[in-house]
Amino acid sequence: MKSKWYTLLSVIMLFSLLAACGGVGTSSDPGEAPGSGGTEAPSGDKGKTTVQFWHSLGGKNGEYMDALIQRFNASHEDIEVIGTFQGSYDETVTKLQQAIASDTGPDVSMLERAYVQMFADSEVLEDLTPYLEGSGISVDDFTPGLMGHSTFNDQLVSLPLNRSTPILHVNKTLLDEQGLQIPTTWEELKEVANALVVKEGSEYKRYGVTMPYDTWYPIAMISQAGGTFFNEDNTSIGFGDNGAGAKMFTYLKDLQSTGALYYPPAQDSGNIVNSMFVEGKVGMMYQSTGSIGGLSSAVDFDYVTAFLPKDEVYANPTGGANVTMLSSSKNKEAAWEFIRWMEMEEEGGLEFILQSGYLPFTKKMVESEQIQELWAKEPNRKVAYDQLEFATDTNKDVAWPEIMHEFFSAMEAIMYDSKDIPATLDTFKKETERILAQ
Repeated sequence: MKSKWYTLLSVIMLFSLLAACGGVGTSSDPGEAPGSGGTEAPSGDKGKTTVQFWHSLGGKNGEYMDALIQRFNASHEDIEVIGTFQGSYDETVTKLQQAIASDTGPDVSMLERAYVQMFADSEVLEDLTPYLEGSGISVDDFTPGLMGHSTFNDQLVSLPLNRSTPILHVNKTLLDEQGLQIPTTWEELKEVANALVVKEGSEYKRYGVTMPYDTWYPIAMISQAGGTFFNEDNTSIGFGDNGAGAKMFTYLKDLQSTGALYYPPAQDSGNIVNSMFVEGKVGMMYQSTGSIGGLSSAVDFDYVTAFLPKDEVYANPTGGANVTMLSSSKNKEAAWEFIRWMEMEEEGGLEFILQSGYLPFTKKMVESEQIQELWAKEPNRKVAYDQLEFATDTNKDVAWPEIMHEFFSAMEAIMYDSKDIPATLDTFKKETERILAQ
């Protein structure tokens, strides 16, 4: 396990270096805005128990997290939480691994949900089960579709925090002008996307649909086509022999060939597609729920959201991060009180969710007057929660960070270089099997 731990550390450090150099971002929540909010607070007051909390939220979301921490500190005379922004999800993981190795880790950390298993298998996360039981909290109190990355090795090691999911963003004004309905299936999406294309000479003035450069959306479509990312025993991919992967990429390439799909360059892809959508240069967009707030304030047309169109079934992965307690923490009771308050108290998580637009992660939140009023006022936000009925995360494995790098390479070969789809996926399958066998 140590060998795989350090191998994955090297891979993640490489991703972080690429991101710092303007290369590929590997966050599973591409709708988040970059920023440098959440600076480190001063050391704790004498006599108070200090809880170190690392997070990955910058920009406005970082400000909302800072405000949450301030509310907690103001309501707890004997505990002071010191929140530290550690950079992107990948940068936080790298720093966390280094800190754990040198016994300088925080008490509590935000952890992108796909990385939780890696830390759980290394036995560095605290089992939260007795803490929940002692506080009268049940796992049934949380939103089911967001609990897929919480329990490993029969231990509850993380709870949902800033969670999101991809949905379809629609310029309904454009569709109405063409007499088109919001698509619910791949076939309908193909028809609507092609009908929206505007081409003058050799130049496309408007595309039908777009999506950021990210693994999130192909993984969603693999599941919609009846596949899974990994097979049942995690020895290979689950979308090769059944044809789901080839079907998905062939579908995307067909759309791309007619201008129905605009597939952006890797660098800054999220901002590129968001700008195109706002400017009316594309009619529909696969994008995170985290984009709703910014888009709503920027568009001048009738903007709605919808479920991702299905093929054989509806399916969508989740994204964002969970909160964890490190087993090395010397202040576990205080650390748990911060987690409990953040997860369960109205002044904690609920206020943060209302401000940020992330998904409500407890049933109590969903039923709250504040969330119900928000959804009535902004129905676009409720779509993402309703779609959680079809949430599925099939890329769960400790080796996912390394395999993700290989999947990006396959995506680039197909979407940018138009390489042969079966041959590319066969190469990816063999490389995945090699990594999983280590």
